[in-house]
Amino acid sequence: MEFAELIKTTKVNNVVLSCPGLQPIRGTLAVTSHHLLFSSQTKGSGEQRMTELWLLIRNVDATEKSIQNLSWYQSSRTNGSPPENRLANTSGTITLKCKDLKILQLEIPGMEECLNVASSIEALSSVELVMKMYPFFYRPQNTKLGTGWLTHITEQYYKQIASETGAWRLSSVNADFGVCPSYPPVVIVPARVDDGALQKSARFRQGRRFPVLSYYHKKNGTVMLRSSQPLVGPNRRRCPEDELLLSAVLEGGEPGFILDTRSLQAAKQARVMGGGLEHRSCYRGWKRLHRALESTETFQSQPLGEDGSCSPTHLEGIRGRPLQESFIKLVEACNDSSPHMDRWLSRLEASKWLSHVKEALNAACLAAQCLEREEACVLVHGGEGKDTTLLVTALAQVILDPDCRTLTGFQGLLEREWIQAGHPFHLRCAHSAYSHTRLKQEAPTFVLFLDCVWQLGRQFPLSLAFNEHLLLALFEHCYASPYGTFLCNNEKERFISPLGPFVPLS
Repeated sequence: MEFAELIKTTKVNNVVLSCPGLQPIRGTLAVTSHHLLFSSQTKGSGEQRMTELWLLIRNVDATEKSIQNLSWYQSSRTNGSPPENRLANTSGTITLKCKDLKILQLEIPGMEECLNVASSIEALSSVELVMKMYPFFYRPQNTKLGTGWLTHITEQYYKQIASETGAWRLSSVNADFGVCPSYPPVVIVPARVDDGALQKSARFRQGRRFPVLSYYHKKNGTVMLRSSQPLVGPNRRRCPEDELLLSAVLEGGEPGFILDTRSLQAAKQARVMGGGLEHRSCYRGWKRLHRALESTETFQSQPLGEDGSCSPTHLEGIRGRPLQESFIKLVEACNDSSPHMDRWLSRLEASKWLSHVKEALNAACLAAQCLEREEACVLVHGGEGKDTTLLVTALAQVILDPDCRTLTGFQGLLEREWIQAGHPFHLRCAHSAYSHTRLKQEAPTFVLFLDCVWQLGRQFPLSLAFNEHLLLALFEHCYASPYGTFLCNNEKERFISPLGPFVPLS
């Protein structure tokens, strides 16, 4: 596929750009393989001032078009007017609704030009092949590629923990991604559990996401782990190696809590489809806690496969539906032009977005309390362990660890708990709140995390060493970015598709 085949019109003059809060601007619009370029000269403050817009086409979530003077065009066509005369008196408006929630309007002279530009934008924004995306073509200037995200190597963080405790070791059991495709090549596990036991434990967990260390609480030596649900199934299967792995975590005699991000009923229902929960009699010393985060739960309609996975086809339309619908309603409420405060508050409450924020923070606070006050180890998991699990473990670390509230520490946290931990950004952030093709595998779980961090910053103004500008930048980049940080769904996909420079936010 060549980009030139998708672009029907490359340049249009006398285009009027409109967006909320700004006066309409007339200029020239150019369509390239990855950008919409708008340029105009306007008079401001007594001098010529150039206005430019560079819009990454990947950022376009929905395209709406309308044609003006269409009735005149049809009547002139009936009267036999020349085509150039008929088209000259028509115009069209293209409304671009972006994934970062901006809304732009382009008034384009000529019906044919308008339809061609709209068709080009729709085709270019629908390109799903990772190697064709902008990070593989972008060459930033004045950027040192050795800085930024590349300094936050997860392996170095885990090496420090292993050297300080002696009870944990780095394992390369997943070096070729053969054990778990959504885990990084190196993971940190209990020192007395060998790689053979890890492989058997992986076969007992959905998606082969066996328990690995997420956070070491230096104050009292407790740890937080994450995994996916066990494949207990209706026959109540057991895995001695999985039980050994978790018992090794409590070797020092600490109590343990399994924080399940599903309701007890949902966890029991998952057993019918091949999933389930840990039995207390099999996992001695561990107690179960359930905090239902319905925002991104997966309700399986088909049994799990042999590797603990469910076909993506079966998950379409059910994954993350409550959270995605809540996000859509929130954006609709924000775009409501009604000036009445009561209406705004009513629509905000109806969206249930703040309820999701509250539930996520409550679950994270519970995990933090278990580590800090109860001096207990914690295992966090839901179904797949790629959404609410990472949401809780990441928020708990922001609450407990002052280093995670610094700029560099927060970047390292995102690298460990979201990017390398296997959150499927490519699937979850395929569309935002405006897309007409929604409710497949999209879910703004990462956006919910950013909002929760913002809420913590509002409640404790001096706790964060960064402000909302960083959170807004992350929100924009996770949906559409010139960098490769949030591309692909896991480390295996990134290894197969060598990525371009990562986001330099430092």
